[in-house]
Amino acid sequence: MKIEKVSIEGKKDSLEVLDKIFSAKINKQLVSNVLYKTNSNYKGRKAKTKQRNEIAGSTSKIYAQKGTGNARHASRKAPIFVGGGVAHGPKGELSHKKRKLNKSEKKLSIASLITEKNKLNNLIVFNDFNSEIKKTKQMNIILKKFEANNSLIILDKNSKEKISKSIQNIPNVKVTDINHFSAFDITKYKKLVFTESSIKELEKRYS
Repeated sequence: MKIEKVSIEGKKDSLEVLDKIFSAKINKQLVSNVLYKTNSNYKGRKAKTKQRNEIAGSTSKIYAQKGTGNARHASRKAPIFVGGGVAHGPKGELSHKKRKLNKSEKKLSIASLITEKNKLNNLIVFNDFNSEIKKTKQMNIILKKFEANNSLIILDKNSKEKISKSIQNIPNVKVTDINHFSAFDITKYKKLVFTESSIKELEKRYS
């Protein structure tokens, strides 16, 4: 299939792309599952309390087991004592089981989301950036022109070097490359932006 590509000046042309990425079957259930797993795996689980076996100190009995009239106790590390371990407390990240995402799930979910962006006219494909854009003001004008003020911009290496300085401080815009974006990133932003070369890089993964 063919999709529209434009230069930053607004000159339009067409680009041949893979149907299985840009005109794929939209599987909302799969996308929902992938987003759930991705979100679950990224959540920070830093709360942690020390268990009984993690408390530093002597393991000897605090007093004789018999003859004192007191209840039997093993050591001061027991949860009932001040300074002892905490029973059933949060165990931090190590106790969290990560949900597995296979490559097929990732690819199909991304293709579904790209297709959806394309159908909603929220997909923009630029020609590669061959000239350096240094000023943020100039980059802002380009983004406003194409209504891409809230966008995920996926660039090839050369284009990224040309515009990274001018775009890094613009809010609601994320610049990345083919190796560092996820389905979650696509859903977070209204517009999805590629360059011609970044599309070719993406297609290599699906061929």
